Amino acid sequence: MKIKEIRAFEIAAEAQPQTAPRTPSRAETVHMNRPMARYPRFPNGEGHVSMAPWKRPAVLVTAEDGTQGFGISLYGSVVAPMINEHFGPNLIGENAMATEKLWDMMVRLSTAFSPTGMTSYAISALDVALWDLKGKLLGLPVYELLGGPQKEKIFCYASGFDQEWYMELGFKATKLFSPWGPEDGLEGLNRLEELVASTRRTIGDEVELMLDGWTAYDPEYTVRVAERMRPYRLKWLEDYIQPEDLLGYESIRRRLPWQTLATGEHWYNLAPFAHAAGKRLVDIFQPDVLWCGGITAAAKICHLAQANQISVIAHGGMNYPYGQHLSMAMPAVTWGERSEGVSAPGVPLAEMVKLPGTAVIEDGCLVPSDAPGFGLEIDDAWLERVTV
Repeated sequence: MKIKEIRAFEIAAEAQPQTAPRTPSRAETVHMNRPMARYPRFPNGEGHVSMAPWKRPAVLVTAEDGTQGFGISLYGSVVAPMINEHFGPNLIGENAMATEKLWDMMVRLSTAFSPTGMTSYAISALDVALWDLKGKLLGLPVYELLGGPQKEKIFCYASGFDQEWYMELGFKATKLFSPWGPEDGLEGLNRLEELVASTRRTIGDEVELMLDGWTAYDPEYTVRVAERMRPYRLKWLEDYIQPEDLLGYESIRRRLPWQTLATGEHWYNLAPFAHAAGKRLVDIFQPDVLWCGGITAAAKICHLAQANQISVIAHGGMNYPYGQHLSMAMPAVTWGERSEGVSAPGVPLAEMVKLPGTAVIEDGCLVPSDAPGFGLEIDDAWLERVTV
């Protein structure tokens, strides 16, 4: 079955909860520290690229028989033209089932400007659409195409600041984002410790707790944070320095041999994961299926990790079916993350779905849809409503 058409466009697909929150989410008043926070003009993360007025890119890949696969990523104003003007025209007429070849073609088509960064978002959107199409053509869920279910259900954790609500929802693990960084000095470090300590008291000793620096720390601050948080038994410290600073990761690994370290959401394609595996820079890889190069790249990263006794937890993997299916099939994947606005206190998780057909976490665990492809329930009416 050959590819007949590839079309990328921008969408504004947002959750539409019907239930009013019992109380506002703390995310409205507690802001994640980001790299630009070192400059006084941007104290609350303003200027971060995810806050730019770019909608999501969506991709429809149509086969000769009219079957369609659907994929998404981020930064539509930049990514959609890449797909429509470069990748798409070069893939039309190819075998729709040849996902390995098509991914390799996209990587090679990117040689002049690198298959990383924004290019990786375009490759990811197209790749997951191709896997969705492949599953529909074969009448099988994507996790079956990846080797079948490796686990009965996926253990999930919630990321955010509303830990009481996450415990009420049944989560047994949760992650905090760091509201303070190096630019806040000792006062910020003290406040961060207060936040972690109070969260540990709230969730108790039977719930795992993690901390995410969102690439805004430096090596010295990372070490100070890890040492200060040691009494609160963090399961891991995540995304603590800029993703390109691989020498910094080596230094921190040497200085914190006892701390479990995790990163990878801003690593693109295979090379940084291969380097990190060989050097054992971190204990947990966190690729984002919609950023790192799609299902094809993420599966390769999982195999790299498994060969090196490294765990994988896909970044935001439970937000959309794409990460759910990868996580269900890959032995290297141990947990699933629900992030991107879990829900305000009192709002059911089922009301926070952005793509129709997305499976929902129940009592801290998730089982993906067993419908063909990724199980998305997308029709023309929905596409017309969300297309920008």
